[in-house]
This record gives sequence, C-alpha cells and structure tokens, in this order.
Amino acid sequence: MSGPDANRISRDSWLQDVFPEWGTWLNEEIAQHEVAPGTFAMWWLGTTGLWIKSEGGASFAVDFWAGRGRSTKQDPPFEETKDFQMTRMTGGRAFPWNLRAYPMVIDPFAVGKINDIDALFATHIHDDHICPYVAAAVLQNTDAPFVGPKLCVEKWVGWGVPRERCVEMSPGDTYKIKDTTIYAVESFDRTALITEPPSGDLRNQMPVDMDERAVNFVIQTPAGTIYDSGDSHYSNYYYKHGKDYDIDVALVSYGINPPGNMDKVPASDCLRIGENLGTKVLIPFHHDTWTNQLPDDHELAMLWEFNREHLPFSLFLWKTGARYEWPTDKDRMWYRYPQGRPFDYFTNEPNVPFKAFL
Repeated sequence: MSGPDANRISRDSWLQDVFPEWGTWLNEEIAQHEVAPGTFAMWWLGTTGLWIKSEGGASFAVDFWAGRGRSTKQDPPFEETKDFQMTRMTGGRAFPWNLRAYPMVIDPFAVGKINDIDALFATHIHDDHICPYVAAAVLQNTDAPFVGPKLCVEKWVGWGVPRERCVEMSPGDTYKIKDTTIYAVESFDRTALITEPPSGDLRNQMPVDMDERAVNFVIQTPAGTIYDSGDSHYSNYYYKHGKDYDIDVALVSYGINPPGNMDKVPASDCLRIGENLGTKVLIPFHHDTWTNQLPDDHELAMLWEFNREHLPFSLFLWKTGARYEWPTDKDRMWYRYPQGRPFDYFTNEPNVPFKAFL
C-alpha cells in the first residue's frame, strides 16, 4: 500500500495541501449558483465578509479578508503596538489574545478563475476588513474595481493597486453594478476613529473624519435591500437610516467584550439596531472571528425570544461559509451545514459483506 512519503513532506507542502481548508468549494458554489428571479443570495465569508449575487447577474464581495490574528504567545514590543486601536482604547501594554477562530472557507486566488467578481468593496480601514492578500488576487486575476472610503483607497494604492482602479465612496455616494445599487451611508464605528492614522497621542485632540475611513452600505437589489453595518456600534442614527431605506436584511457585528473594553455589539444592542432600522431580518456577523470576543449564539437567540412579541423582525443565525437567500430563507432561524445528497444513496448496491451491516 503506497501513500504519502513523510521524508518528502515539508511545511510548505502541508500548507499547500491543507489551506485554505475548504479549498475552492465555496468559489465553485458561488459560481454555479443561479439566482432565481425575485431573490438574492449572499454567502458569509467570515468576519463581515460577504459575497452577494443578484438576479440580474451582479456578483461582488464586501470586506473579504484572508488574513489572521495573533499567531504567537510572545507579545510584540510595545513600541510597535502602542498605536493599535485596542491599546489606545484600553491603555493596556499587553497585546490582545485575538486568535482567528474560523477556517478559511474560500480561496481568494481562485476569484477570477472560478467565480467572477464585479467589484471588491471595503467598509473601513481595519485590517480584518481590507486585505492585501485579497487585493493581490483581485488585482492579478480580474479587472474589478476596488470601492471604499478614502483611507481604504489609500491602503489599496499603497499595496500597489492602480489608483484608476479605485473608487472612493463617502456617505451620500452611490455605485451601480448591473441591477444592484450600493449606497454609502454614515458609519458608527467609533473604534475606527482611534485607529491609525494618525499616530501619536490622541488625548485632548479633535477626532478625525469618520467619513474618510468608514462607511456603512445599503445594497439595493430588485428582490430586496441589505444593510451592511461594517463594524459599526449602536447609534440612534440607525433610526434615520431605517426611515430613508426599506431594509429587508440587516447585518450587525455581534460579539462579547472583554472586561475594560468595548468593541463589538452586545446582544441587546444588536436587537436595538434591528428595531431602529425596521429590518425584516436581523443577521449577526463578525462573531465568528476572534477567540477573545467569541459569543454563544444562544444568548442572542434567547434575548430575541424574550422580546419577540414587540420586535418587528426575525433572527437568522448562520455559520461561516453559509448561504442565505432572500426571501426564501426569511422564516428560518438556525443554519445547518448541508449533509450531502441523500437522494444519491443506494444508487449502487452498498459494498458491505452483509446487509446486516446496514
């Protein structure tokens, strides 16, 4: 019996053979999925990454990230991390234990080869929302534009993306892809306001301009409208966005916050955001990402159940790599990974010694 030769396996070959863990499965699913009339489809790439397809053929990604977080127990020198946003907001000197918690479910370098992309969007400048690896893949393998706020464009250009392939968006701007219109609206990501640039001491200084570094997106397809809140926290101004747009599906950055830190949206504020937006479905995201902010979905489910009599929306709890279709899935609450194609079983006679094994 032949098999792998342990004398020839290297770390590089292991990485090539095993990562990304899902290979090109999700790229193939996105490419092969036909969006039915009156629907849209979106896939959760992890963190706040989304891939969206419309019935008119629009196919694009938002906040597609293929990086990682902390990778060693050794703290980096404080001089290298003193301007990191978590360090700034807490006054801590030790680096947070933000290990990436979920597998890589899509191959960025298969984009343009297996599944086409019309545009790559970024909501804001944080490194788990705008990615040099994804930028390289999209730059090298496609002609797609890079679309986001001013400082995201500056990041892309700094990585070697030609400026003429970039489109800046700030609140009030729109971008059209086939039958889909993307509106930039105000972000409420207060963590972005203490993120570099600038470096140095921010105390007693006027804050920077949010609109240059972060936006939320309202994504309007013929079948329905998605509200992508990026990394935004709770704000009363969600109510205004709910008045301005008829929102079907809203996505909110859910998570727990370690003591002494406030970065993710807790369960109660997720529900407040959904209520203020007037959405029909609330879907959390980002809660899969960091081990030090990883919540239990059941907390959000229990709080929604407790308040459901006066909440005007349903709740959908999914898993990384999942597909959500509107309005097909509007009454679903829990996602379950497909378990294969049982209709194919017993096409051939089972290869077992006796039927008693079955």
